[in-house]
Amino acid sequence: MDILIKPIVTEKMTGQGEDLNRYGFLVHKDANKIQIKHAVEKMYSVSVESVNTMRYGGKVKSRFTKSGVITGKTKSFKKAIITLAEGETIDFYSNI
Repeated sequence: MDILIKPIVTEKMTGQGEDLNRYGFLVHKDANKIQIKHAVEKMYSVSVESVNTMRYGGKVKSRFTKSGVITGKTKSFKKAIITLAEGETIDFYSNI
């Protein structure tokens, strides 16, 4: 099971990374905080201070087309906010 799906690279998370040393990741729905901590430490070789998780349910969305109204649902997901120890950073842009 891959625990880390992808990092969250938004303006808000970039600001938190610079100011508060926090980074966001989309994670597997069944992963717990201990598994997330070990995965981040192994992948980026940093020391994690704390992990906060949030679960988001999918939203029901509809749109109007020629054939009528189409309704669907977006996926549910789990997000983890990682706080690193002081002096440690993660560089998401090094692989570009």
